[in-house]
Amino acid sequence: MKFFAPARLLLLFTLLAAGPLAAAPDTKNEGKMGEIASTVARMLESAHYSRQRLNDEVEPGVTQAQKALDRYLELLDYNRLFFTRQDIDEFNKSYGDRLQNDIMLSDLSAAYKIYDRFMERVWTRVGKVKTLLEKDFTFESDRTAEINRDESPWPANEAEADKIWEARIEAELLQAIVAERTLEEEAKKKKDGADTDEAASVDNNGGLPKRTPKETVLRRYERLLKSFQEETREDQASTFLSALAQSYDPHSEYMSQRSLDNFNIQMGLSLVGIGAELRSEDGFAKIQRLVPGGPAERAGELKVNDRIVAVAQGDGEFEDVVDMKLDKVVERIRGKKGSTVRLQVLPASSLDPSKRDVITIVRDEVKLKDEEAKAQVIDATGEDGETSRIGLITLPSFYANMGRGGSPKSTTRDVTALLNRLKREGIEGLIIDLRSDSGGSLEEAVRLTGLFIPKGPIVQAKDTNGSINEMKDPDPGVLWDGPLIVLMNRLSASASEIFAAALQDYGRAIVVGDEKSFGKGTVQTLLEVDRFMPLFAQSRDAGAVKLTIQKFYRVKGGSTQLRGVASDIILPSLTDQADVGEGALKNPLAYDEVPARAFRATGDVDGLLPRLRAASEARVADNPEFAYVVEDRERLARRLEENTVTLNKAERLAEIEEDKARREKRLAARKEREQPRFAALEVTLDTVKEPKLQPVALDKPPKRALESADEPDPSAPDEEEPFVDPVRDEAVFIMQDYIRIEDKAPVTARAGAAE
Repeated sequence: MKFFAPARLLLLFTLLAAGPLAAAPDTKNEGKMGEIASTVARMLESAHYSRQRLNDEVEPGVTQAQKALDRYLELLDYNRLFFTRQDIDEFNKSYGDRLQNDIMLSDLSAAYKIYDRFMERVWTRVGKVKTLLEKDFTFESDRTAEINRDESPWPANEAEADKIWEARIEAELLQAIVAERTLEEEAKKKKDGADTDEAASVDNNGGLPKRTPKETVLRRYERLLKSFQEETREDQASTFLSALAQSYDPHSEYMSQRSLDNFNIQMGLSLVGIGAELRSEDGFAKIQRLVPGGPAERAGELKVNDRIVAVAQGDGEFEDVVDMKLDKVVERIRGKKGSTVRLQVLPASSLDPSKRDVITIVRDEVKLKDEEAKAQVIDATGEDGETSRIGLITLPSFYANMGRGGSPKSTTRDVTALLNRLKREGIEGLIIDLRSDSGGSLEEAVRLTGLFIPKGPIVQAKDTNGSINEMKDPDPGVLWDGPLIVLMNRLSASASEIFAAALQDYGRAIVVGDEKSFGKGTVQTLLEVDRFMPLFAQSRDAGAVKLTIQKFYRVKGGSTQLRGVASDIILPSLTDQADVGEGALKNPLAYDEVPARAFRATGDVDGLLPRLRAASEARVADNPEFAYVVEDRERLARRLEENTVTLNKAERLAEIEEDKARREKRLAARKEREQPRFAALEVTLDTVKEPKLQPVALDKPPKRALESADEPDPSAPDEEEPFVDPVRDEAVFIMQDYIRIEDKAPVTARAGAAE
């Protein structure tokens, strides 16, 4: 199965800590990883869309192998904090010319030596950080610290790096002091309104020791260094192979067996485990959320905020997992369906820090329902009192089972079920929300598009030989032929862009949202590495390569690569301001075009757009929520341009109070302001056949996994802010206009070939 989802950006924050340098790495897997590396290199040279060999000059004076070296250094030291310019020059001189031959000879010694140097630099830096944290900071200067250094020059030498680090540590310590102040304020409010037991629980901090800001900063570094030290030669080689693949384009990547397993879980939306989402906090694996209907929730003993301290398989002995890397903790909790896992936990409600509960859970298949398609029936009442019934389908990704076991999943099948129910509820128009949908299965994108057009080509694909083929609507039927809006933003990518572009080209839908989408116009396939290794070296856990093999094009001939899909109606958005999209990634492929395909358009929304756009612009100009977005976008632009944070405590606190006052003022204004008159019913795959749908509040955030921050938001107002989605609301208003125009002047489908 082909698929296309953008590679996740590897953002390595301040990665240093304190502790002894790791012992010499275990070398037992170096030979195996060397064979995997040479195989991956041959796969890239022969099967990647560009067909570049490692010794080919891809830029003036730069070979493909040297690009891989550069990418490896970026993955290790993303913010250019540990290596110096002297290190970089030495690496290029020592390894740049020989790297291609080394890889083909299954020799990864260069990657290992660079990683060892990286660990030396981290260790040296940690000693200096410890010394810095012993200082007394006044936070009264007018100095600033640089936030993101990914585009900054490497420090020329250790002395220059020292200056960068001094400002950085001071900034992190100030942030920890501000966070402590916020936590104390929150604890005081809770204590003032709590009974005796609750107040004791607040003071107890869930059985964990309280730390000073300096201890908090140092503890963070200790955990991160320990994480580095746990990296095996296999882990280091995997990072290098990812760099090798990403040097060809940002969406090609090497997946270790662990990464491949996680990818299959994401695509199939199911796994076998206990149904708990974890995050790392203070060295513990902390329960962040229990998956509805999962084994842990059904058992009823494990609670949110409980901390796992040890894991046992069945009746076996417990293994301590405190300070263990989170992915390794997850590995120990997952297992075969029907098997038993025992967890030793520190209960969140316990007042005794020594208390440990043992919880036994039988593993079962867990459905990741929050990532499934879902829908709402929205009754929107306009200013004239007239009500329109509108369907909204939210699609987080184009998922599919990928044929690797488990319960079968299909985006198209799920959307079909939801849409049939929406039709039974009498909707007059349909909105498909693809905001932040990063893509997925190519086949599902084509099949889903086919639900809205009778027949014809949907996407073109060109391979490295220049051969162009088209993928057509596999089903001549049309499930929905009424008014249709596709909602997108800058994070909508690949499969989302194919779907939106095809419906836009066919005149079938109006695209609403950010100025344009992500801009990923490439197709990947997943190849398991062991199938291509020599017989004597084959390994069942060799992982896989996600390889770019084609570029895709709209039926009108243009690519979405770099340019994305342009919205027909643009709404103010923060993501439009952020530096996201294909052009922001390393090594993107170029934009180009192919000949257009003959097709018969099934609609013509062009005639509606001037009226719909004018009405939307008037509403947006009069909507305070969009005024907030514009204001925040301008502030974000300034901060991105400045790329600094103040080291003056008074100024930082003043900024926080200013942000808090702004948010409280908005909160008060929202209470006074009349909100859109919407009533909604929820439709999920579990309730799609229920005789009666349940109401759902539109001022609640989507049911996604919560992403808790390590530190509280000091600018948050005292009162909880309601969830506000002006883009969704405006899309509903646009659909109301669309329905009314259609009712008064039906649009005739336009026939003919694409221009």
